[in-house]
Order: sequence, then structure tokens, then C-alpha cells
Amino acid sequence: MAGKLPFFSKGTGKMNQTKNDIPLAKRKKAIDLLAPLLSDSSDLWLQCKQAHWNVKGASFIALHELFDKVEADVEEYVDMIAERIVQLGGEAEGTVRSAAKHSRLKEYPLLAADGSKHVAALSSAIASFTALARPAIDDSDDAGDAITADMLTEIVRGLDKWLWFVESHNVK
Repeated sequence: MAGKLPFFSKGTGKMNQTKNDIPLAKRKKAIDLLAPLLSDSSDLWLQCKQAHWNVKGASFIALHELFDKVEADVEEYVDMIAERIVQLGGEAEGTVRSAAKHSRLKEYPLLAADGSKHVAALSSAIASFTALARPAIDDSDDAGDAITADMLTEIVRGLDKWLWFVESHNVK
């Protein structure tokens, strides 16, 4: 992926012992693909919460509940990504500060209030995340880690569905 940040070399760079039979080089490659997505997904999760907490307007209850459902799935995706990093012998950097420092998503518009602005902002954030995650599916499969590719496929599939649900609220 062009412009990819060297996440694995950050921090200690230490690999934890594991009996996982994926060769070390392939595990490191997978961790390098997943680490930036952990920051991105953590940011997306908090952007969902921002929309959920602050939406106002005639569609309040529908959007409030929709954003809550999206947030619940995104929280699960964050956990899946972090746990896969650790399963492969890496260290999951999951703090808010790490996510803020490394996320590639645009900042959420904090002054958004009405439903249409939240729909536009959250749908853009979801679309940005899937655009970053989709290439990692093929990259992890090419690196010989079909499990990571499958997990990312599940995440992108779920977010494609949520993108459709969220975008459908701004059809004119």
C-alpha cells in the first residue's frame, strides 16, 4: 500500500512468543497491515459515538438508534483487529492517543448537529475506512495469511452494509 506507515517498527518492535505456525515474516507482514487499521477503526468507533451522542432533528430517534448499531459493530471490529495482532505475536496499540496519532481518517466535524450533517460525516468516515481496509484483504492473502484476509473481508462486508444504511438517510 502506497505511503504505508512502518507501524511494526514503532515502540519496542518486539514479537511475543507464540506457537502460531505462520512463519515470522508473514506474521510481521500481517501485523504491519493490521496496526494502522487498528488506529483507523478505533477512530471510526469514536466517530460513531460522536454522531450517536450529538445527532438532533426530526430523524433523531432513527439516527440515534442506527448510529448505536453501527457503533456496536465497529467496536467488535476494533476488538477483532486488536486480538488478531496479538494472536500473531504483536502488541496492539489501542489507546486513544495512539489512534489519534496514527489514524488516517479525517477529523469528525464536531459542530455537526442536524441528522443530515451526521449522516454525511459518518458515511464519509465509513467509506474512508473501507477504502483503507479493502486493499489489506488482498495484501494479507498474498502474504499467506488467509485468516486475516477472511477477518478483514468480514469487517468490510459489515461496513459496506452499514454504509448503505447510513447513506440511505440522505437520499434526495
